[in-house]
Amino acid sequence: MTISTVAALQLGSHPDGKHQTLEAILAYESEIKHSGAQLVVMPEALLGGYPKGEIFGTYLGYRLPEGRETFARYFANAIDVPGAETAQLAGLAERTGAHLVVGVIERSGSSLFCSALFFSPEEGLVGNHRKLMPTGSERLIWGQGDGSTMPVLDTPAGKIGAAICWENYMPLLRTAMYAKGIEVWCAPTVDERENWPISMRHIAQEGRCFVVSACQIQPSPRELGISLEHWDDDRLLISGNSVIVGPMGEILAGPLKNVSGLLVAQIDSAELLKARYDFDVVGHYSRPDVFTLHVDERAKTSVKFQH
Repeated sequence: MTISTVAALQLGSHPDGKHQTLEAILAYESEIKHSGAQLVVMPEALLGGYPKGEIFGTYLGYRLPEGRETFARYFANAIDVPGAETAQLAGLAERTGAHLVVGVIERSGSSLFCSALFFSPEEGLVGNHRKLMPTGSERLIWGQGDGSTMPVLDTPAGKIGAAICWENYMPLLRTAMYAKGIEVWCAPTVDERENWPISMRHIAQEGRCFVVSACQIQPSPRELGISLEHWDDDRLLISGNSVIVGPMGEILAGPLKNVSGLLVAQIDSAELLKARYDFDVVGHYSRPDVFTLHVDERAKTSVKFQH
């Protein structure tokens, strides 16, 4: 059987914190079950939150005390991996029979990482991808992942992997994932711009793979208690733009805008080989005599103890 069902859950982090966000995720259990989805992708930083508009009390050359307080609160809202929240997500995967890809803010020591966690119905937490390059001022609050967290995993829907938000614009990362045989490209994001579905269509056509991108949806800054200049309070802070794309760049479902919900599509893995007939980006359409990419998948630590 080559037909499977995939979904993007468009949902926002709850302003009251991770426990309420987890409850909102779990509330979709029956809908996920009813959809028959074998894979559900959730947005970037869903558990832990994406603090859009927050400055963390930082200006060039200055870190203000109130910014440290803000970071401490943000850190407290992050999750441990593994931990209580991952156990509940594993239970959701088991009960629904769906593989899950969930964007979280992960605590590790005193550092935070923007991560995508992978769950299987049979084994629970099976993988973790840490965002390799936080974008812009995200670097104030998130560390960088390394090459040891770029899994491509087998699922009934196909081989899945993840790139988070603007990582999707990194050509060498895409090449590495294509070389790992990715068939369903998962893209958790908070990028709501009109260009985002265009980028997802490009990746699908370039990699000749299916793409499932899930974006957050967030209410206006006034509802979140954030003060931003020149902002229309009737406009959503993050308005979604989740989309599912086929391997020739055709939109299968979405984009979903301005509402929370489960975006669902059927995919046929038999279409992958047909799509790659005239373009296999790391196969017959590559030129290894001219271009090569070396990928370092070793975990990097700043301190090594030898006994």
